[in-house]
Amino acid sequence: MPSKEITTLLENKQSQLTKRISAIEADFHKGRSQDFSEQATETENDDVLDEIHHEAKLELSLVKSALKRITDGLYGNCTECDEPINPDRLSALPYTTTCIKCAH
Repeated sequence: MPSKEITTLLENKQSQLTKRISAIEADFHKGRSQDFSEQATETENDDVLDEIHHEAKLELSLVKSALKRITDGLYGNCTECDEPINPDRLSALPYTTTCIKCAH
């Protein structure tokens, strides 16, 4: 069973990502400027925000999956070989699903 600190870290990360995703989605729904040059800048910003949005949603999915593995009692074991994942690896990347050997 993972430490309470890992669970808390994952829950905090889930909250942060949810807020970030909501803020990005709110920005997408804002109106755009009538000025053509300003619209070009906004379009470039939208492209960057879209990528950040995609990455945040992917990371949120990984965090939710890790929290589910904790609940199911499967956290900390590699999903490929079922061997324990090195605790240092889990500390660095708490939502990883594979040991370093299977990650390659």
